[in-house]
Amino acid sequence: MKYALFPVAAWCATALIAAAAVKIDEEAFGKSLGGWTKHDKHVAEYSLSGATYRTYKPEISPTPDGGIFISVRIDHVRSWLSSDDHAMLEVTLNAQGVIVAARSDIALQGRSISSNVILASKTVGKTSIGSELALQIGSDLVADLSSKLLRENIVEAGRVSFPAAVRHNYNLLFQAIRQEAAPEIPVASPAPDPITDRPPVMPAKEATPAKPAKEATTHDPLEIKTSAAAHP
Repeated sequence: MKYALFPVAAWCATALIAAAAVKIDEEAFGKSLGGWTKHDKHVAEYSLSGATYRTYKPEISPTPDGGIFISVRIDHVRSWLSSDDHAMLEVTLNAQGVIVAARSDIALQGRSISSNVILASKTVGKTSIGSELALQIGSDLVADLSSKLLRENIVEAGRVSFPAAVRHNYNLLFQAIRQEAAPEIPVASPAPDPITDRPPVMPAKEATPAKPAKEATTHDPLEIKTSAAAHP
């Protein structure tokens, strides 16, 4: 049996989907370094181990798994007669806000020292064990940089302590990790199927049989009486 399809008005219901998003609190990170007070409020300058360093606002990009990749530039500020040294700290967070990888490069007047990529051994939440994991990654990163810097026979105080400055930024960056609810995204529901989603057809109401017409009352036939015979 074929069913006739009647036009159905298209409709769309929206479902709201919310997910947690990982981010870096740039203001908190800058404040922990003394504030973004230099170069149009994009750079923080501070002293560490008797040397002066500058940290630039981090560059952040999303990763395919919902996490973020963070790149932070750090300068060792030397005298006006000498060129500054530069370092890059790169940290990868997963969607749960856990540090899963880190690496760093240091450039000293044409000489470049690069750490290995330090990977997390497993994925855990940002709990006490997550903090311990981040601590281990930071320790391995600085140990790798320091051992390679030592091979270069570096003796200048600010340069020798450059790995410590990298570690300082790494620690403060970890403290600035935040997770917040992402904006709710409306998702269109599929249009209803014209057959399966159409309103049920109610059975036709049976007509109440009409009451029979009331029969007319029968009367005896009229008796026509004739008048008495006329008197003779």
